[in-house]
Amino acid sequence: MTETGFFSAGDLRDLACRVLMAHDTSAENAASVAAALVAAEIDGQRGHGLSRLAAYSAQAASGKVQGHAVPLAEPAGTAAIRIDAKAGFAFPAMDLAIEKLAGMAPECGIAMAGVFHSHHFGQAGYHAERLARRGLIGLILGNSPKAIAPWGGRDGVFGTNPIAFAAPRRAAEPLLIDLSLSKVARGKVMVAAKNGTSIPEGWALDKDGQSTTDAKAALAGTMIPIGDAKGAALVLMVEVLAAAVTGANFGFEASSFFAADGPPPGVGQSLIAIEPNRLSGGAFAERLEVLLNAIVAQPGTRLPGMRRLSMREKARKEGIAVDHGFIEELEQLARK
Repeated sequence: MTETGFFSAGDLRDLACRVLMAHDTSAENAASVAAALVAAEIDGQRGHGLSRLAAYSAQAASGKVQGHAVPLAEPAGTAAIRIDAKAGFAFPAMDLAIEKLAGMAPECGIAMAGVFHSHHFGQAGYHAERLARRGLIGLILGNSPKAIAPWGGRDGVFGTNPIAFAAPRRAAEPLLIDLSLSKVARGKVMVAAKNGTSIPEGWALDKDGQSTTDAKAALAGTMIPIGDAKGAALVLMVEVLAAAVTGANFGFEASSFFAADGPPPGVGQSLIAIEPNRLSGGAFAERLEVLLNAIVAQPGTRLPGMRRLSMREKARKEGIAVDHGFIEELEQLARK
């Protein structure tokens, strides 16, 4: 059995950078990707964490992802901007979008960025939270390669299409809501398939449309949307906002985030930033606390996203738990 070690965030970011740079990725892009992957690892979202490095590095090496791409921002209106990720990693494009929105939203009240020619963008909440830390409400929507069938259908058309929302608070960490529109993030199924473990009933269907607990069969089939038919409608909504609005590929047009061959996925992300005091007359912070206090006043309740805070505190005190065998795999990739 592989032993677990405890590593600092800095050491893991350095390792991730070395892996990516060994596979034709610029230092700047590697740093952006590494920061996001290690943040996901800390938050317990390992399906969006270091487990992605093998696929990322293989795609950068093959040219499916342009590791040296520099995203390009073009105005699309007074409070709108288009960002071409240039078939590179999504994270540098998301970084650019957040910087642009942080300047536009306070002036305009609301601003939107559309990212296209993009790739997997990790935890949606990672990006929304950074907007909240700038004093803005952040809403993030993204599409991904096909994984969910239309309700009543059997073949994948949409991705798992995550949504994240974050709002600044007066004297507390931002309120953060981050969810995939499948019953569980597909990255968790990927981790189970890699580890040879089963998945719970109700997460996914096999290629014949039958419920399965076999992670590999689930990857060959489709994910079940949250809320069944209503969830499938939400998935469609995100597909429109993240892909049709940005001019990106739809899920059924996008290539895999994991395979090294084929064309770039070319998916899209939409980021909306709202300055929360304009419409509230400056009362937003106070009104938000009234609502949140009404929630937590009831026994047995908690606010969404609170688990991440305890995970971060644990990582700060103890380090980040990672199997030594996996670290050695990454070291081998870094030496390639």
